[in-house]
Amino acid sequence: MTTRALPRRHGVRLTALGFGAAQGGNLYRATSDDEFAAAVDAAWAAGIRYFDTAPHYGLGLSERRLGAALRSRPRDEYVVSTKVGRLLVPSPETAHRRDTEGFDVPADHRRVWDFSRDGVLRSLEASLERTGLDRVDVVYLHDPDEHWEQAATEAVPALVQLRDEGVIGAIGAGMNQSAMLARFVAETDVDVMMCAGRYTLLEQGALADLLPAAQARGVGVVIAGVYNSGLLARDRPPADAVYNYEQAPPELIARARQIADVCEAHGVTLPQAALAYVRQHPAVVSTVVGLRDVAQVTETLRRSAADVPNELWPALRAAGLLGT
Repeated sequence: MTTRALPRRHGVRLTALGFGAAQGGNLYRATSDDEFAAAVDAAWAAGIRYFDTAPHYGLGLSERRLGAALRSRPRDEYVVSTKVGRLLVPSPETAHRRDTEGFDVPADHRRVWDFSRDGVLRSLEASLERTGLDRVDVVYLHDPDEHWEQAATEAVPALVQLRDEGVIGAIGAGMNQSAMLARFVAETDVDVMMCAGRYTLLEQGALADLLPAAQARGVGVVIAGVYNSGLLARDRPPADAVYNYEQAPPELIARARQIADVCEAHGVTLPQAALAYVRQHPAVVSTVVGLRDVAQVTETLRRSAADVPNELWPALRAAGLLGT
């Protein structure tokens, strides 16, 4: 599988397709240790060498599972990214309940926002303990939407110091919006941004801010949420399709179906086109797709390998279904 170096950190190379490990934290439903380990094995066999996780995913379960699945593999052959900004604090008083933020795990910890220097260092130390790895290659600030001041003035400098000391390889932020990511690019010393859902076949808001800023500053962009939480994940979007982790409104389902019609007329499926579209931009260094089991890995690889004709994009633009 092809890899691309981060423009400002040539020692960090990401495979074109990355393994998103949120499902390893039991996102939406339970996944067994064996299922997840088999998914990592299948991804590795296919050449995927970039794996993304976070403490938020299953209250640490994703990090533990990913670390276990990778621990016996040559450390210099893969890249792991995790995130800081949510500390996991033991919560024995709620351990009998289930997590309320989308993960099928016991609520034995609670998430506490903390973008302070101390919070960043504590979070990273805890991530290393959970994964059992000797280092993390990329560290993102995780969803600092309501915490710009502390994230920019405390968290970023802390990560810059760790990067400059060689403790981590690259730093950035991961968010479900593009405007603040563009602000991080313009105002702080970051290397790579993870943009979820704002640069897809359905919507291209990042074309107005993040992507040109990243290209101008030599910052890499990792695209996540390429299916907009599920709306673009099937050949024909169903009536109960999910968008931004909620029920998709009827007008967006109708638009996605129109896009699917044009894709079908050009001999490709909606998910195949969704993956191909985001890879075209020169600032994009990798696309991370959430993977739960071997079947999802196999299907994602098949979709990623599809030959999508160049004529599809002008056809979508002519139909008013794709921005310029």
